Amino acid sequence: MKLVYFDDFRLGVLAGESVVDVTSLVQDIPHSGPHDLIGGLIERFERYRPRLEAAAAAGGGIRLAGLRLRPPLPRPVTIDCMAVNYLEDGTLKEPAPINAFHKAPSAVIGDGDTMVLPDVPATIFEGEAELAVVIGKRARSVGAAEAMSHVFGYVNFIDGSARGLPPAGNTFFQMKSRDTFAPTGPCLVTADEIPDPHRLQIRLWVNGVLKQNFNTSDMAHKIPRCLEWLSSIHTLEPGDIVATGTNHRGLSAFQDGDLVELETEGLGRLHIRVKDELKRRWSRDTRLEHKQKGLEGAATPQLAGKYAPAVR
Repeated sequence: MKLVYFDDFRLGVLAGESVVDVTSLVQDIPHSGPHDLIGGLIERFERYRPRLEAAAAAGGGIRLAGLRLRPPLPRPVTIDCMAVNYLEDGTLKEPAPINAFHKAPSAVIGDGDTMVLPDVPATIFEGEAELAVVIGKRARSVGAAEAMSHVFGYVNFIDGSARGLPPAGNTFFQMKSRDTFAPTGPCLVTADEIPDPHRLQIRLWVNGVLKQNFNTSDMAHKIPRCLEWLSSIHTLEPGDIVATGTNHRGLSAFQDGDLVELETEGLGRLHIRVKDELKRRWSRDTRLEHKQKGLEGAATPQLAGKYAPAVR
């Protein structure tokens, strides 16, 4: 099943090119807003699933093209992001030590929304294409063997980053948790629709040009291990997001006016725009292209605009 929020956060089931409004079928779930309604539904999903399936089968949907899609998880309690969790097309000889960071729930935006690049001296702004896991039931110190039973579903996720901010060694929070730096969507797909989350192709386009193109089979620490490790540190709750990392070789600068599209197999295509009032500019090279040219640094430097290095 593919769940969406649309317009003024009405809940729908995606059926082809239509959305069936099921808001009235879940109103008895205790909630104060869309953020805890979806969490409550996830927690009680087996009870509500038959009525949602019946409504979707009955048809009478609204054309998707005429709707404004919203984030399917508008304010998760926790967003955990796995760090350096790909083998980079097999170029890393061994996995990096398992690691993660938190991203602010207020950073979430949805399909058709805009990522806003702030007025800060970042060396580059990037967005990482990721498969995100959505937790289905409370997980506390779960073993890897039972971890997948705690997964409700999956969603596209872009991990926005403002890299190189000073001071050195004090960057992750201010790099990752900026407003609008967590695009998700367009839908939340239940786990039964994804036979193997470790064999999914992930593609990201910038202005129609394919930049990232990798498979989740290259994931260093697989989802069961990630959930085992995370839940040994803090309890994962229904509706929490675990972003599983990216292949960095295709990363490139996000810039003013860009149309960014992310598609993971089976999860639909997420579209966002990028806005930078400072109109800063970078080369369009990916990290891999930059390296192949023998240039210094992990990514292309800023070419023009506020904070661009002085040319001597």
